[in-house]
Amino acid sequence: MSERKYWIGFSIVKGIGPVGVRKLHEAFGSLEAAWRANAAALHAAGLNRSAAHNLIEARGRIDLDAEMAKLDQHGVAALTWEDADYPPRLREVHAAPPVLYVRGSLDVADEWAIAIVGTRRVSVYGRQVTYRLASELAANGVTIVSGLARGIDGEAHRAALEAGGRTIAVLACGLDRVYPPEHHQMAKDIVQHGALVSELPLGTRPEAGNFPARNRIISGLSLGVLVTEAGERSGALITVEHAAGQGRDVFAVPGNITAGGSKGVNRLLQEGAKPVLSAQDILDELNQARTTRHVEVREELPVVGVEGTVLAQLSDDPLHVDEIRARCNLPIAEVSSTLAVLELKGMVRQVGTMIYVRA
Repeated sequence: MSERKYWIGFSIVKGIGPVGVRKLHEAFGSLEAAWRANAAALHAAGLNRSAAHNLIEARGRIDLDAEMAKLDQHGVAALTWEDADYPPRLREVHAAPPVLYVRGSLDVADEWAIAIVGTRRVSVYGRQVTYRLASELAANGVTIVSGLARGIDGEAHRAALEAGGRTIAVLACGLDRVYPPEHHQMAKDIVQHGALVSELPLGTRPEAGNFPARNRIISGLSLGVLVTEAGERSGALITVEHAAGQGRDVFAVPGNITAGGSKGVNRLLQEGAKPVLSAQDILDELNQARTTRHVEVREELPVVGVEGTVLAQLSDDPLHVDEIRARCNLPIAEVSSTLAVLELKGMVRQVGTMIYVRA
């Protein structure tokens, strides 16, 4: 916990991004040591003069314990690269956020996520197809990731919530703020059925420069990105660029060729995006990818020891983790971690809160 506050500190300092944090962590062995280093040592570790000056100035005015208390006050968790529950798919991304602030909860189920993005100036058609696709995907256990913006983003979140699914909103401001303000109630609902996340510390305003960078997190949390409606200059296309660079699938809904609001999405289709006419088109792609990944994981990590003991207790009849623990006579932590590995291998499935069946 004592080390975490230094990660928080570096997220506040201007001019030190993920690459700089990684350099400092490698050079000093911990961010606490980097935080306390003098200018010469910071320069030797690869920090430029401006960034080093910002750090030295910041540590004279920032009370790290007070910043930690603010997080508690606002119900915000801070996940770092060193945390086991940092989203594994996001961790793989170049320039992944060193700190991910979270209000709500991230879940194993969120590994099965699709980002839905598009124009803020949404048409009736764009609103309809977004709602239909997002609600059907959410009803099939897919977490919907978007940016809480007006238009397509808001429609995607709303559809997921109304379908009883999970959704994650990536904000371009601190989590003590909601932008746009009219989505305040939606943000509250998302906290109860998913999470609000940001790489930006509390107090950060939703400035224009924050939005392009947050798009890499939207795609980074997801298996693929679906664009339902976008013009030629839509910011959603920045998310697509990140997705392509991250090796994510790109999906697009065909639009009216005479409508300016569809020019961007139709161009994506010309360039090779996978056309989507129904939610099943995406589910088929995801199921194929999941099957392939499960086979790979089983080959890399065959069932051994405790995994076999836990698996032997499961069938088509749902069992709560407490019952599984009692049958195996093992510590609950060991049973829970084993179930997580078996789920990764595609050998068990969670059908309720901590309730499992054999897959």
